[in-house]
Amino acid sequence: MPTPPPPPPPRKDFPAFPFPPYPIQSEFMSFLYGALSSGPGALALLESPTGTGKTLSIICSALQWLLDRRDAAAAAPAHPSGGSGGGEDDDEPDWMRDFTPLPPEKENTKRKPKPPVMRKSVGSRRPDGFGEEGAGDDEGEFLLEDYESDSEDGARRGAGKRAHCGNSSSSEGEELDEEEGEEVTPKVYFTSRTHSQLSQFVGELKRTEFAGRIRTVCLGSRKNLCINKDVLKLGSANRINERCLELQKNKKSSKVKIEDDKRKARQAKNSCGCPMLRNRSLQKEFRSEVSNQGALDIEDLAHIGKKIGTCPYYGSRDMVRSADLVVLPYQSLLLKSARESLGLNLKDSVVIIDEAHNLADSLTNMYNSKITSSQLKAVLSHLDAYLDRFHNVLGAGNRRYIQTLTVLTRSFLRVLINNQDGASTMSSMTINQFLFALDIDNINIVKLCQYVKESNIIHKVSGYANRITSTQDGVNQFDLQQEHGEGSSIACFQALVDFLRSLLNGNDDGRIIVAKQKLNGESEEAYVKFVMLCAEKIFSEVTRDAYAVILAGGTLQPIEETRLRLCPSLPLTDIKFFTCNHIVPPESILPIAVTCGPSGMTFDFSYNSRSSPSMIEELGRFICNIVTVVPEGVVMFFSSYDYERRVYDAWTTAGIISKICKKKHIFREPRNSADVESVLNKYKETIQSCSKNCQGQGVNGALLLAVVGGKISEGINFSDGMGRCVIMVGLPYPSPSDVELIETIKHIETISSSVLVGDDKALGRKYDDECELQPGYDILRKCTKGGREYYENLCMKAVNQSIGRAIRHINDYAAMLLVDSRYAQASSNKSFSCPTDKLPQWIKARLSSAKNYGEVHRLLHQFFKLNK
Repeated sequence: MPTPPPPPPPRKDFPAFPFPPYPIQSEFMSFLYGALSSGPGALALLESPTGTGKTLSIICSALQWLLDRRDAAAAAPAHPSGGSGGGEDDDEPDWMRDFTPLPPEKENTKRKPKPPVMRKSVGSRRPDGFGEEGAGDDEGEFLLEDYESDSEDGARRGAGKRAHCGNSSSSEGEELDEEEGEEVTPKVYFTSRTHSQLSQFVGELKRTEFAGRIRTVCLGSRKNLCINKDVLKLGSANRINERCLELQKNKKSSKVKIEDDKRKARQAKNSCGCPMLRNRSLQKEFRSEVSNQGALDIEDLAHIGKKIGTCPYYGSRDMVRSADLVVLPYQSLLLKSARESLGLNLKDSVVIIDEAHNLADSLTNMYNSKITSSQLKAVLSHLDAYLDRFHNVLGAGNRRYIQTLTVLTRSFLRVLINNQDGASTMSSMTINQFLFALDIDNINIVKLCQYVKESNIIHKVSGYANRITSTQDGVNQFDLQQEHGEGSSIACFQALVDFLRSLLNGNDDGRIIVAKQKLNGESEEAYVKFVMLCAEKIFSEVTRDAYAVILAGGTLQPIEETRLRLCPSLPLTDIKFFTCNHIVPPESILPIAVTCGPSGMTFDFSYNSRSSPSMIEELGRFICNIVTVVPEGVVMFFSSYDYERRVYDAWTTAGIISKICKKKHIFREPRNSADVESVLNKYKETIQSCSKNCQGQGVNGALLLAVVGGKISEGINFSDGMGRCVIMVGLPYPSPSDVELIETIKHIETISSSVLVGDDKALGRKYDDECELQPGYDILRKCTKGGREYYENLCMKAVNQSIGRAIRHINDYAAMLLVDSRYAQASSNKSFSCPTDKLPQWIKARLSSAKNYGEVHRLLHQFFKLNK
């Protein structure tokens, strides 16, 4: 095996930075460069407040390291690597990635053929017009090919791979092998949570000289990159994904005549059902155009695809092998199924995960799965109808697996509706407990999931179900799916398959939540859900392959919790950690812990007190005073949508809203994410208009009522006048009645206890035998450290994310009001730590506690007079 190339030497200068860096930025880049040079196997956490140039610093140091490493390895022997690349989006479930086109294997063509798994039945075995000759008639298209489960290993090797469907003309003589070439390594993979954050990254990249030196590809979702108007108009990400795959499966075949001077022949031609993928010459043109233009974001790729008339979604994926820098969403990189089906090769490459403050929860949430009682009923009726119609013509293997699916579906449905006493509507159990309780532990779910993946049963059964429905109701099948959206036949079937795959996890990796139908007539639907708990298992799959993994974010502390959940076996001393203060001067921020209102009432927004009319009224008086002294924009965060609505309604009744409107126009965060941009634009326009026409009297800006953990609390820029003051109402502790949260707390308490005591896993399994759920507060009281610490951290991470929205650059300034007497407590009587201990250092160092409202008013008046 060849010796890996030597690491580049230490470096302190980064000439590619577009302007002279601040000292903090220089320290950041030097640290990251050094962390990468310490690989392989390096893990580093980089904490840098938003507005300090974090993205630019990451780009310049990581890409400079990449070029230096290649220069240092130039004289060394070539370092072979294999694999291919691709990407995926946060809108797609992992089952769709199994159909992603991959380049064909570049091995000897004289390979021993694999034993066939799927066989076409001869016509004589299929009565009722279902022979090969009649396969295209009416319902014949829904008939499954014979399935042989004995060839399990051979089948698995070929599963999920297929040729790209864009080879429309054989006369073009273009083969996939022509496009492959050697894969570029090492690469830098940069991943973040949303498409907008990826676009911001590419925008910063364009400011540097690397935009022209580094081959960059940005991967996005079908929803963002599809240019087929008939597909795009479906709106929903899932429906767009389903329709795209359906078009690719429906290849059009025809016979074309090829003539030359010496011969005449007829040759078969296959073309993809999507017109944007039929012409491979246009796809080649797309790749050439993108390569010539340098760093492009998702919108740029979509524009080029529209101009050329070919699919930018698959065109960008074809470029991953030759890319130096791959920019892609979280799920494309962090889901193992996505990496495998897309061929992402992390070997010898650098993985940079941005917005990593909740990485462990993000990882586990990707592996959650849920199916409702209505979905189970739909799947059961579709399976019964399909088996009833095709029972006599299906092979034994297909019949057996379909009957097994039916048995499992009935079992899941039975456990949801069997709630005769109504005493307990919700329970939690391990995977093994769930399988034994339903008496399905003898079913081989591994082979069943393999069958579903290879047999195409999902599309066959769903297609037949839609055909029946369209025949009965007299409506078009495609219109039916469009009308019902997420409740379509295929979506229901996928929910079942996702849940079945979840049962393949280890017994301690997660929990099954069973929410039964309530007997009191409430409309909440019954469901069964798998909740993934073990983030370490998922994260280790990335760190094991990558040369180095970098976690970056504005707030990553406490790092002990990060270590405990992501890599507990790694000593804290082996994790490289960098943190810095903000680049804004201390006088540009004013954090205040507000303990009481204008009338002297102590602010207590704990769950039992926050809804009292007197507390809501005192909060209203406080805001009426604040809007008179704070210019431009004020953003006010509540703990939930319900509490925001309750406060707004109470203020409207009491006349407080009309008083506020004399100084600030009021906007409210919408529940529908599609309306967020419109509200933000109106909020911004109002502030700008008031700033231009301000006469010192009348309306002086706007007030935005937002929700912690909502659409506005993360990723939204409230720079300058958009956010001169951020108000946090109370401590947004998550509800202890959240079953999934309590299961996570129990799991963290388990692993933290095991680490502290050094005992085996039996020490932490004090909850495993509990199927009936205990009240959340009882669980929290039992926790000794890890679980309670996690609960506190969830609250303060949400606070930090929200109040950090206001300071976005070095010349910005804003006040931050923490409205609750608990923010001023030195220690908690409930053995909870002081909340302000978990504030970022750059805020905590400036925090002051006001004993009365007069002091708050004076501090605000002086602050805005100084910074005006």
